[in-house]
Amino acid sequence: MFKSLTSITFCLLFSFSLFSQEAFEILPPDQIKTITFNDDSNQIGFPVIRLGNSFSIEFDVLNGYEDDYYYKIDHYNFDWTKSQLSKSEYLKGYDNSKIYNYKNSFNTYQIYSHYNLTIPNQETKIIKSGNYIVSILNDYEEVVFSKKIIVYESLSTVEIDIFRSRDLNNINKKQVVQFEVKATSNINNPLKTVKTLIIQNNNLNNSINNLKPQYTLGNRLVYKYDSEASFMGGNEFLYFENKNIRGSDINIRTFDLKDIYHNYLYPDNPRNNSTYTYNPDINGNFLITSLDAQDTDIEADYTKVHFYLNINKLDSGKSVYVSGNFNGYQLSSSNKMTYNNSRNNYELSLKLKQGFYNYKYSVLDNSNKELKGYVSGNFDETENNYKVIVYYRDYGSRYDRVIGYNTINSIKINN
Repeated sequence: MFKSLTSITFCLLFSFSLFSQEAFEILPPDQIKTITFNDDSNQIGFPVIRLGNSFSIEFDVLNGYEDDYYYKIDHYNFDWTKSQLSKSEYLKGYDNSKIYNYKNSFNTYQIYSHYNLTIPNQETKIIKSGNYIVSILNDYEEVVFSKKIIVYESLSTVEIDIFRSRDLNNINKKQVVQFEVKATSNINNPLKTVKTLIIQNNNLNNSINNLKPQYTLGNRLVYKYDSEASFMGGNEFLYFENKNIRGSDINIRTFDLKDIYHNYLYPDNPRNNSTYTYNPDINGNFLITSLDAQDTDIEADYTKVHFYLNINKLDSGKSVYVSGNFNGYQLSSSNKMTYNNSRNNYELSLKLKQGFYNYKYSVLDNSNKELKGYVSGNFDETENNYKVIVYYRDYGSRYDRVIGYNTINSIKINN
């Protein structure tokens, strides 16, 4: 009897631990490229969608097989653990449906199929705010990749200001996000029921979460932190454009045609010891563009883009990556650079769809911690985008609602 009870208890604890684990995005295989989010026909970075609005997830599959793909949608808590809600509580209709909207590439060297999943559709509508993961599955019900999204309700206004850090050691390197939340109705015990998330440049991996309000004034929650709400300023993103596939374009040194076109970028140099120079960017995002295409979804071609970073070989344990919103800022083997001893630089080639791309060089140390600004430097003048998202779970509620959202650009920074 004792052994049976012990076994049951262990199983319950094991099941609970699995249920409460933080969920992470699953990276796509090499054949799936150019995953984008669109809101009202505009391409967006990290998707924060107003409840009831439509959005789409689009992606290319680089083969000619016209594979079948399906989708499922799961609801999560603030900390990306699985919520207690059942499907019927956060979805109207059902998921696990096939993606029927796809079309094949036309007049391109690289054959691919372009898929488009739009939510809501005839089968599926999201009816609750909160954190979600949309997973794309194959015929074998295996998840081929997944993406996080956040759905919000306009139940509060969020006013944001950007300041320079008061820390004299970082006054020229950091930016501080201060904000106020004004709720439209009463909020019970906000120190325990309200959580917040601040995201820099659509990079969920570079965020600050769960700041508590410092004080309240009626329905106003005030967040005037300094060091706790500070981000390294980084630098303006590097960029290139290859919309003209048969000629040199912005920051493209040369090109040639092999199996597909290859674009060779001008070598980049470290900027960590340079002075800041304003250089307009799109804050890490990318846009698909093609000079000769009427429908870039299927007429924009893929090219092999070659990156070069002129930097001495890093100490043992450090590694350098090319990252941006085009790969969800993920630092994996697929975008890790290789050191070329003969040229004394780091190199990487990536297959990318024609377009305008922002990118940066990210360095990890031997503990897989990102050394922010190691190559680019950190400057308080850098123009960055910030999103502030407000969560609320009232007493007795079973999920974290997203009750407020706003975004700001640091081009106007306060002392």
